[in-house]
Amino acid sequence: MPRALIIGGSLGGLFAAHLLRSTGWDARVFERNAEDLTGRGAGLSTHPQLISILRRIGIDFDESMGTKIASILCLDRSGRVYLKTATARIMSSWGRLYRSLRDAFPAERYFLGQSLQRVEQDAREVTAVCGRSTVRDQFLPALQPEYAGYVAWRAMLDESDIPRDIRAEIFEHYTFCLPEGELCLAYPVPGRNNETQVGRRAYNIVWYRPVDPDRALPDLCTDAQGRCHGTTIGPPLIRPDVVAAINASARALLAPQIAEILERTAQPFFQPIAELAPPKIVFGRVALLGDAAFVARPHVGAGVTKAALDAASLADALVGNDVAAGLRRYEREQVPFGRGVVALGRQEEGAYLSAQLKPREQRSAAERAWNLEELLRFHHLRSEKLAAVLAQSRRQL
Repeated sequence: MPRALIIGGSLGGLFAAHLLRSTGWDARVFERNAEDLTGRGAGLSTHPQLISILRRIGIDFDESMGTKIASILCLDRSGRVYLKTATARIMSSWGRLYRSLRDAFPAERYFLGQSLQRVEQDAREVTAVCGRSTVRDQFLPALQPEYAGYVAWRAMLDESDIPRDIRAEIFEHYTFCLPEGELCLAYPVPGRNNETQVGRRAYNIVWYRPVDPDRALPDLCTDAQGRCHGTTIGPPLIRPDVVAAINASARALLAPQIAEILERTAQPFFQPIAELAPPKIVFGRVALLGDAAFVARPHVGAGVTKAALDAASLADALVGNDVAAGLRRYEREQVPFGRGVVALGRQEEGAYLSAQLKPREQRSAAERAWNLEELLRFHHLRSEKLAAVLAQSRRQL
């Protein structure tokens, strides 16, 4: 039986491990964290392609996997609804998908506390040597994600901790707030223990804000002891004054319902938004997938779906082929797909938010103000746009 070493036990690694096992591989997963990843991550959108791959693995995506949303609300700064439109989507969470994939994978094939130092290979086999590094760092050492000019502040509050009047107004809806130059989204997701029952869910906030990379971002990433952690920082290390400032900004700029939820969150955190499009993703007998390969901005809501599609492509490419031929096919399929998803993430929201650091006179008319009709249309058609990118990449083969 051929053996695959999966470096990274997050969602992408688990998708690859499950799908390779289904085609006859002995897939073994090596995760650098010493403790299980349960409880990490936040809310996420689902797409038909993701649901299809989960079912292929044997995980039935039913109502316990997420929360259904039937409408979008747009709130002004006073909290008034100025637009309501129908939608149809299921919101889930990173933790809910991780738990389903992890529980269905053999425990004896999943190894915690195994950081990668380097990969060694020859024409017949590959060996992973544990230490501190990543696969991409070894094979593409000069390639780093490119900062897009803004960060995403994230917060999640248990349904039971949200004031009753706010729950009644917005909890069952996908909610938009549109301060000038910024974008805030909020929606219900499974609770912290993956519950989807009414009363035990959570409300997830994602607030995109332009942040200057030269001064403001390093300051956000500096802890209370004055140590700068580069371009990102662990949530517990975010300074209290930074949290106080984001709460004050929320009160000034967002609908009061959303600001209240954010302020009640014990530990909001932020993620610098970046993208990465490598020239290749296969190196001998080593293949990159998920965020180890292409990193797209999150506006398509397809990061997890892309990881699942990468894993499915890899597993399918290796069926009936030798390893070298299968990996060449995988790269031919997923490089154009990854480039397409990165390009899709730059559209609409991505283009508008990145433009906010330019002098106002250098921005286009579309970059000076939101086109609400186009913004909502982009959200309505995200799954269709993702499907179109996938189809276009396959036509190029």
